Amino acid sequence: MSDLSWRTTSEHVFTPSRRGLTPPPGGSTARLIADAAEPLLSIDNPAFTRVFDRFAAARVVLLGEATHGTSEFYEARAAITRRLVEQHGFDLVALEADWPDARAVDRYVRHRGKRPDAQPVFRRFPTWMWRNAEFEGFVEWMRDHNRFRTVDERLTVLGLDLYSLDASMRAVIDYLDQVDPQAAAVARERYGCLTPWVEDPQAYGRRAFTSGYARCEPAVNAMLQDLLEKRLEYARLDEEGFLDATANARLAADAEGYFRAIFFGRAEAWNLRDRHMMDTLNLILETRGVDSKAVVWAHNSHVGDARATAMGRDQGEINLGQLARERFGEAAVLIGFGTDLGAVACASDWDGPMEVKRLNPSLAETYERLAWDSDVPAFLLDLRPGVVDEELRRRLSEPRPERFIGVIYRPETERISHYASCVLPEQFDAYVWFDQTHPVRPLPADPRKGAPDTYPFGL
Repeated sequence: MSDLSWRTTSEHVFTPSRRGLTPPPGGSTARLIADAAEPLLSIDNPAFTRVFDRFAAARVVLLGEATHGTSEFYEARAAITRRLVEQHGFDLVALEADWPDARAVDRYVRHRGKRPDAQPVFRRFPTWMWRNAEFEGFVEWMRDHNRFRTVDERLTVLGLDLYSLDASMRAVIDYLDQVDPQAAAVARERYGCLTPWVEDPQAYGRRAFTSGYARCEPAVNAMLQDLLEKRLEYARLDEEGFLDATANARLAADAEGYFRAIFFGRAEAWNLRDRHMMDTLNLILETRGVDSKAVVWAHNSHVGDARATAMGRDQGEINLGQLARERFGEAAVLIGFGTDLGAVACASDWDGPMEVKRLNPSLAETYERLAWDSDVPAFLLDLRPGVVDEELRRRLSEPRPERFIGVIYRPETERISHYASCVLPEQFDAYVWFDQTHPVRPLPADPRKGAPDTYPFGL
C-alpha cells in the first residue's frame, strides 16, 4: 500500500495501489461507469471545477462527504464552492455545524469584528471536523473574497446543526440585554429550567423520558414565540441581531426536543435534527431574498435523499436532501462523495481522541467497489435521468451497500456498522469519487502567527 502520510505539497497525486493492470471488461457495470465518468484533474488545478458548472442554475447545491475526516472531501468542496460563488452568484455557505460557531466564522469572513464576549469556536467533539487546515484555508479565501465587496454582497456563513444549547441560550439573553432588558430577565428565568443540564443535555432527555414530562419545553417554546411576536420592534433596532437571536432561540427549542427524542428512538431524533437544518436554511434563504443561492456542506447521510436509502425505507427517517428536493425540486442538487483506500481522521468512541485509521478496502458487492473497478482514479458521475446512460442507471438502481463513516470508525465491524443499502441514482444527482484519500490535518492549539484579532480559531 502506498504511503499515507500527510502531503507536504499542495498537489494531489492519486496513486491507488489495488487496481489491476487491465481495464474493466466490456459490458460490465464497471466498464459502463468508466465510459460515463468524467475524470477529474488535481483539486488544485483550476480546471477541476469546470465540470460542476452544469449545476449553476440550482438554488441549493448540497455537497456531501463519506466521512467526517477526509482531506480530499473538504478541499474538493472548497474548490467547487469557490467556483459557484465566483462564477455563478452563490452567496451562502451552510455547514453541518452549530449556529453560534458558524456565526463567529461569518463575522470573521465578513470583516465584522469579533464580539467582546466571543468564545472559542468548534470546541465540541469532534473538534477536527471543522478545526482543520483544509477548512481554515477555505475560511481565509472567503475573507479575501469579501474584502472589497459591499456589506450586501459579502458571502455569508451559517450553521445548520442544533447541539449548541448552552451557547444559543446565552446568545439570546445577551441580545435581549441590549434591546429589551425586561425581556432578558424573562429569558433568564425561562432558560433557567435547562441551565442545570447544559453540560450534559442528554441527562435532561433521560430525566424527561423517565418522568414522562418535558418540563422545559413550554419555557423554550414561549421564548421563541415572544421573539417572533416582537419581530417588527426588534428588527427595526437591529435586523441582523434579531435574525441571530431568532435562530438561536429556534435552536434552543429544537435542541430541547432533540435531547428528549433520542430516548424515544433514533428516527424521531434524527428527523427533528434534519428538519431543524432545513428550517434554518429556509429562514436564511427567505431573509436574503429570491436571488440568494446556497452551497451546503454536510455528510452523505444528510445530503443524499433518505427515500433512496435503508434509513428512509426501513427506519422511517427523513433528511436534509429529501427535504431540499421536496422544497426546491430540480433546483436542489445533491452531490455525494466516495472513496476506497487511504486513511481517515476519526475516533473509536464518542468523545474519544482523534485517531488516524487506515480505511478497509471496500466490500465486493458495494458501490465503492464498482467505482474502484472502473479504473478511473478520480471522477464526477452525473446520475440525472437523461444525462447518465440508461443501461448504467438501470444497473446502478439495483440496491447495493454504500459505506458511511461518521466521526466514529470501527474497521473491525465495518460491514455491520458502516454500510447501508442504497439506490445511488435516486440518492444523489451526481457522485464524486476519489480512489485514495488522506486524513484532514487538525489545527494546532495556538492560532497561526500573525492572525488578526478577529481570527475565529484561537483557543
